[in-house]
Amino acid sequence: MRVCGVEFKNNEAIVCLLSLSDGLFDIPDCRTSRITMVDSNDRQSLKDFQFSFNKLMADYKVEKVIINQAPMKGKFAGGALGFKMEAALQLIDELDVVIMTAPEIKKIMKQNPMTISFKDTGLKQFQEVAFNTAFAFHNRHLVD
Repeated sequence: MRVCGVEFKNNEAIVCLLSLSDGLFDIPDCRTSRITMVDSNDRQSLKDFQFSFNKLMADYKVEKVIINQAPMKGKFAGGALGFKMEAALQLIDELDVVIMTAPEIKKIMKQNPMTISFKDTGLKQFQEVAFNTAFAFHNRHLVD
């Protein structure tokens, strides 16, 4: 199953594709590692963001989009734009979107750690949260 882990940061959706087949993980090449929303106050910008994201998912045959949900309050609370982008993705009819919380991801990663270091994945450092989100989704069934 091919999934896309997503983290929202400022005006960007940072993405990481991850497949699991026969117990082996694969990180397929992707033409972009982030999708930017140009103008946060413009309706057309939001529609363009939705279209670009949906097109990327269709082009790479992504079966599920896994969003790392930002907390509503506290030190690491998400901004209004992040919540707006999250909602925009959830409203795309063609996408199967799953929301995972940071504590849920952390618990899964602790019980099922990666067997290689993140540096060895070949991904950019800023994609680590998106990768962990996708990795945790694939391993969620292993948690008691």
